[in-house]
Amino acid sequence: MTKQSGRLNTGRSDGKNPGKTNARFIMLVSGVAAFGGLLFGFDTAIISGAIPYISAYFSLSEYMLGWAVGSILIGCAVGAMLAGGLADRYGRRLMLIVCAVLFAASGIGAGLSDNLSLFIAFRLIGGLGVGAAAMVSPMYIAEIAPARWRGRLVACYQLAIVIGILVAYFSNYIFDGLGANNWRWMFASQAAPSLLFFLLLLIVPETPRWLIMKGKKAKAVTILEKISETESIEEEVAEIESSFHAKHSISIKQLFSKTYRPVLFIGIIVAVFQQVTGINSIIYYAPVIFKETGIDSASSLMQTIGIGVVNILSTCVAIGLVDKVGRKKLLLTGCLLMGISLVAVGLCFSYRYFDHYVVLIFMLLYVASFGATLGAVVWVYLSEIFPNLVRSLALSIATLALWLADFAVTLTFPVMTKHLGTSYTMFCYALLCAVAFVYMWFKVKETKGRSLEEMETLFLHKN
Repeated sequence: MTKQSGRLNTGRSDGKNPGKTNARFIMLVSGVAAFGGLLFGFDTAIISGAIPYISAYFSLSEYMLGWAVGSILIGCAVGAMLAGGLADRYGRRLMLIVCAVLFAASGIGAGLSDNLSLFIAFRLIGGLGVGAAAMVSPMYIAEIAPARWRGRLVACYQLAIVIGILVAYFSNYIFDGLGANNWRWMFASQAAPSLLFFLLLLIVPETPRWLIMKGKKAKAVTILEKISETESIEEEVAEIESSFHAKHSISIKQLFSKTYRPVLFIGIIVAVFQQVTGINSIIYYAPVIFKETGIDSASSLMQTIGIGVVNILSTCVAIGLVDKVGRKKLLLTGCLLMGISLVAVGLCFSYRYFDHYVVLIFMLLYVASFGATLGAVVWVYLSEIFPNLVRSLALSIATLALWLADFAVTLTFPVMTKHLGTSYTMFCYALLCAVAFVYMWFKVKETKGRSLEEMETLFLHKN
């Protein structure tokens, strides 16, 4: 193996593959793409520890608090909406580089803000990066990973997200004792991982499917020689080329046609269920929820760190199971366990029973259930169910729906807890878990072990 122009090269040019992939190369490029998830998790979760301080600094009501916390998600929705077309035009890799720059600008800007409007403006900028990365990172991994590895490698993106959340929780805990301006350091600290992400992206290539879409067949072959599990690279290239049907773009109207509409709606609804079942009310507001049980600020932050640790461990479980058990079984199991956990937390608040860490235990069970199922599996599912021709645009729309659902949950949580109470808020999320279970039972199709090209026969409605 030789190294040329900063890229790994197998030295093969005969169009044949011995059936062995370059595992180290695949892990490297997938890991770098997944690092976008770490910034995603950090950027969205850092607000959790800052809530008491920004509430006091900016004199926020419960409505404005919901807006301050949830404003990033409007940026996420816009970023997801724009990222598909930009990723098709300029490439997956370049879009991730732009995301790294937006992450850094957001953290530094929010940390330096002296008024709420400026703070929200930088949160929106960070949201653009998060929303774009949430779409482009899984797509990059799905397009570069062999079929039998794809579930695990895309699930690593969710692992990076939850690691980012945990890093944000630790950052909050570390900076919590620095006085009145501690929240500024919490936000500014995300510049460091953003710079690392930017530098790592300089060493990875573009995906072969994007290269083929742009007519750069020779460069695509070079990458496929390192990642393909087929005996003939030429046959794989031909299969990928045929999946684009000699077109390089598709309109929104075509995407909603009879052919693509069923799979698009499945993607949108699964994405929405990942959010409306309540996960980010826990991720963003965990310290606030724990303080309701009567503990102090430091203890609530420490219990929140416990949530971050469980989130990581459960995501590792998902990585181990997603290509063995399959997507559908994990999604159904997750909806069931999350619903039970939310009902238990709701009952604890209804009867004001906070002894023996029972609220913490059921919240940890809820987060573990999410991390091992919906948290990782939804990103895997969205990255693989859409046909090559429409993947970018369809994934943009599904991710847009996900962020809008996230925004709705985040904006309404402080209002719901004030007017309904924490218990009935949890019961509402539990009911949505039950609805998600029924939908996934009837509509979600299993995809494990199939190539991206084979997926088209599973989902498309041929006229």
